[in-house]
Amino acid sequence: MTRALTDCYQIDGRPMPAPDAEADFSFTDLDASDSGRTEDGVMHRIVVREKVGAWGFAYSHLTDEELAYLKGLFAGKATFQFTHPVFGASNATETCTAYMSQYGAAWKSKATGTWRNFKFNIIEC
Repeated sequence: MTRALTDCYQIDGRPMPAPDAEADFSFTDLDASDSGRTEDGVMHRIVVREKVGAWGFAYSHLTDEELAYLKGLFAGKATFQFTHPVFGASNATETCTAYMSQYGAAWKSKATGTWRNFKFNIIEC
């Protein structure tokens, strides 16, 4: 494997290959199904959970070996332990239960022997 592994991001304690750029962080509140506007226009919000994390990863190119390693990190797992940097504390990491969502790639380039534009999201449970 030519791509370096990084301990900043880990799946079940195993380091991930370093992405081309740092992962995109986003945090979303989850509202109950009863949340929304009533007929008189008043908004009622029932927050079930605050600041649920999502991280987007992108790799412009991966070899067969690197892609197999990444796929192996997630193989057969509905959820896993995800270690990531703490938002706002660059020298600290934390671990949460998460799942992989929305992945895809472009077809393998026979000329270079690499997969292109492999992207996926990791969502906190």
